[in-house]
Formats: sequence, C-alpha cells, structure tokens
Amino acid sequence: MATGKNIRTYFDGQWHEGDVPIMRAADHGAWLGTNVFDGARHVDGLSPDLDAHCARVNRSAEAMMLTPTVTAEEMVAIVDDGLKKYTPGAAVYIRPMYWGIDGGSTTIVPSQDKTGFAICLEEIPMAPAHATATLTTTRFRRPVLEAAVVNAKAGALYPNNARMLREAHQKGFSNALAADAMGNVAETDTANIFMVRDGEVFTPIPNGTFLAGITRARHIANLRADGVTVHETVLSFDDFHDADEVFMSGNMNKVTPVTALEDTGYQVGPIARRVRELYWDWAASDR
Repeated sequence: MATGKNIRTYFDGQWHEGDVPIMRAADHGAWLGTNVFDGARHVDGLSPDLDAHCARVNRSAEAMMLTPTVTAEEMVAIVDDGLKKYTPGAAVYIRPMYWGIDGGSTTIVPSQDKTGFAICLEEIPMAPAHATATLTTTRFRRPVLEAAVVNAKAGALYPNNARMLREAHQKGFSNALAADAMGNVAETDTANIFMVRDGEVFTPIPNGTFLAGITRARHIANLRADGVTVHETVLSFDDFHDADEVFMSGNMNKVTPVTALEDTGYQVGPIARRVRELYWDWAASDR
C-alpha cells in the first residue's frame, strides 16, 4: 500500500516509475516473512545519515539470514540517481529493502543463494514543526532477541507495533509508550523516546528489545556536543510521569514533542526545540 505519492522503484538493476510489483507469491519473503527494510529521508536537498541507513539494512538482512547483495556505497549512489527526478524541496522517504526468494534445505530457512532487493522512493511530507503526540500505555510489549529478530528492522516485527497503535487510538491517544519484557520503558510503537528532567536528557538504554535508531544516536551526539548531559539508562513509567519534557525521535519526522502521557501533561519545551534545531544545523553542515 502506498503511503505517499510520486513513487519510483529501483528493481532488477534499473529505476521504474510507480509502485511496481517486485515480489512473487512463492517468494520466501511473501509467505514466510523474511523481509527487512530501512528508511531514510531526503528533505530540502539533504539526505541525513543516508549511508548509515543503507549500512543498517545490510546488517538487518544478515540478522534475518539473508545475503546482502548491494553495498551501502552502491545503494547511496543508486538513491542519489533516483532522487534526480524529484523537484527541489520535495520530501522523499527512501526505503531500501531485501527479502528471501527461495527456501533452503528445510524450507523455513531462506536460501543464501538468492536475495530480492529493491529501493522505493516515495514522496511523503514532513510533519509540520508544531506537530505533537499524546501517549498511553499498552498491554503489548517489545519482544526479546530470544523470541524475535529484534536486531533487524524487519517487517515481521511491525504487526506487534500495529496492535499497540490500534490500542492507543481506541483509547484516544496518538501513540503508545511500550515496555520491554522486564516492564521498563523501551520506546513508542513508532519511534524512540526521550525525556527531560532538570535540564538533563534521559533515554532508555539499548537492551536488545528495540532498535536504537540512527536518528536517536544523532540527537544524542548533537546534544552532548552542545553541552547537554544525556543519560542512557533504565527508565520506568513513573520516570516519564515525573519528566519536565518528553519527545519522540524517529527518521520519519526526526523530533515530535509529546504533550501528554495519559493524564500527565507536558509543555513543548526548550530541549525538544533545541534538538530539532541542532539536527537540521548538523544536516546542513554535513551536506
């Protein structure tokens, strides 16, 4: 299903206009879920951390027992070529992906001999700078590595996120703050999470239950370079209720301030605004 418009698809070594078919009914990824992807952004002529996203999709493929077939450097060059047909200033979502094609000797394990590859470019606008989110808790939790391929950005993980999001919407909130297996805060169902208390920034420490995002890492580096103390630590839901600010971090919209966690309200604070400013200043300087 297309989310945006003006789609271009790189498949079988060339660019195609539109949302073209790339997978067959009997492909391993279609019926056994062996597919991974990554997402980068192109905004106002900038593609921040594109190389890091391309490198991560190869790591995700390996975690899913797929053989990567395109180097990160080659992907960046392909994407740069594909972006040439978009108008200046277009906001484009960049999605490289792999999937299994054949089964191996036991069918369920994908064959290492052949891997499907495509890149989808899709024009999706950035959320407005004033956009915010509200959070609730969810009965669903993030899985652990022993139970799911949580070290990959895998399509198979997203149905769990989807049921978190549906529960949140049914309760009247825009997103869900999810726990890990131990009951500590992990992330929201669509993004990593940060909180601010007494001028210092806190975020859940990566513990193998969620992907510590590329944009998350960029925010941490930018804040520390700006003199802000950032803690990666174990955080409870009570910690978030006691926070001065809360904001989400994700590739799609980079920074989204949170204005409520159930009955706890927050203002859009100076740290969230500063994180956004630092991010785009860094992106422009890294052009």
